[in-house]
Amino acid sequence: MSDGALVLVATPLGNLDDLSPRAVRELARADVVACEDTRRTGRLLQVAGVRAPRLVVVNDHTEAERVPELVEAVRGGARVALVTDAGMPAISDPGERLVRGVVAAGLAVEVVPGPSAAVTAVAVSGLPAARWVFEGFLPRKGPARARRLAEVGREPRTTVLYEAPHRLARTLDDLAAVAGADRAVVVVRELTKLHEEIWRGSLAGALERVAEVAPRGEHVIVLAGAPEAPDADDEALLQALRTELATGASRRDAVEAVAAAFGAPRRRVYELCLGLGRV
Repeated sequence: MSDGALVLVATPLGNLDDLSPRAVRELARADVVACEDTRRTGRLLQVAGVRAPRLVVVNDHTEAERVPELVEAVRGGARVALVTDAGMPAISDPGERLVRGVVAAGLAVEVVPGPSAAVTAVAVSGLPAARWVFEGFLPRKGPARARRLAEVGREPRTTVLYEAPHRLARTLDDLAAVAGADRAVVVVRELTKLHEEIWRGSLAGALERVAEVAPRGEHVIVLAGAPEAPDADDEALLQALRTELATGASRRDAVEAVAAAFGAPRRRVYELCLGLGRV
């Protein structure tokens, strides 16, 4: 039976001591290492004492074109180790398409677990961690961003988002608009690195902090879930429906959004919407 497999190998977020012995063994065993940046991965292999095999760039720009080549390599018996610059491949990082391609070909996919920024941030946040939602990076602009923000604002579970330093202030401001400035949040940056920082407070406080101290490094935002919505009277539901419809939402989408936000029966919200007339 062929030993060929795609092996997902989690790599350190920052502290190289977090590279597991098993990860080192799999990298040493690999015929090919697929990576985002050959220089960064080359340094990691050097520190780990692994003689570099063939390195293939698999990033946001090249992944799609590399899938057929790497699937064929696995089919031919090669062990292809997939790494990203930090953390677990395919989680808000390249790799999802490659995994899907190998699975579709009926070939083996293995995984070496390890560091994950999302899991680490939730664990250290102090916010409810029994049930949480991974949102990753929000869309940059447009209706897609607005819809996702609205969903995050209503989400009752702890939500984890990733953000780049130059977009952090805008995202915090948008979150405050949909979730309320007093919503609890934990902002984590540079996890496991020399300048690791864990900031806890409200969205309003986070915005003040960003205004005072320029954000640096990659950030993880851990947002507390929405409080349980109180029973709403008809006027509150009508006002919410008017707001949704004014944004261009269809009657159906407005009903769904308001019913979810207030925890109200959909039939009740629908009947109220009908009373507003055609918008």
